[in-house]
Amino acid sequence: MPLLVADIGNSHTVLGLLEPGAEGAAGPAPAQGAVTQDWRIATDERRTADEWAVLLRGLLGRARDDLDGIAVCSTVPAVLHEWRDMLTGHFPDVPHVVVEPGVRTGIPILVDNPREVGSDRILNALAVATFFSGPAVVVDFGGTATTFDVVSAKGEYVGGAIAPGLEISLEALGRRGAQLRKVELARPRTVVARNTVEALQSGMVFGTAAQVEGLVARMVAELGVPAADVRVISTGYLAPLVVGECGCFTDHSPWLTLQGLGLIFTRNVKNS
Repeated sequence: MPLLVADIGNSHTVLGLLEPGAEGAAGPAPAQGAVTQDWRIATDERRTADEWAVLLRGLLGRARDDLDGIAVCSTVPAVLHEWRDMLTGHFPDVPHVVVEPGVRTGIPILVDNPREVGSDRILNALAVATFFSGPAVVVDFGGTATTFDVVSAKGEYVGGAIAPGLEISLEALGRRGAQLRKVELARPRTVVARNTVEALQSGMVFGTAAQVEGLVARMVAELGVPAADVRVISTGYLAPLVVGECGCFTDHSPWLTLQGLGLIFTRNVKNS
């Protein structure tokens, strides 16, 4: 039976039905579960628990009766509060886990204050350590932020970086630039643009690509291992816009965060 997984971000909420992965043939690590259905909706802090329940029931249809469980992470406390109420009030018989401090992850978090690290970043690192092994860098292209997270050769989360996301950067230029305007977030024809629209697009797409390559190179250098030994994984719904312009990526895993939620659910509910 599928697991409902939800990654609640500042701009969007990504939902998916995740089929459980089988045990890996080469060892105890599980295979990546398949996301059989997915939805991306706007994250609205005004949406109540009852409204979330109505929305989920409409999206799930008959699948809501076959759920094995629900796993959720969020970077928006107000929305997470409503989800807690929804899970207890509308899905009381479905096992669930909310990713927060105290939840078993199985990955050492070697930073100054582990509680400060966003749950989505921990999930990405956990999934990378489980499915790809370290050393690795995962780059998550979200609308609000582009995050960089590093996993050591021992499978430890050792830190990362946060940069403004593509959507929020473009929105800021449109609001603060007197002669600029909102444009479609798309790849322009050339780097050297011949009009304002494509100049904005060039700065967003190619500028972000250069930023990613530069940061990844610096992170690999700090790891102190040969660059050829480091897996660099892209994820996030805006990744396809930039990944083709970067030469640093070795893998693309669009459902990394959702698959990390599946791992957390197994470790905290099924194995409890």
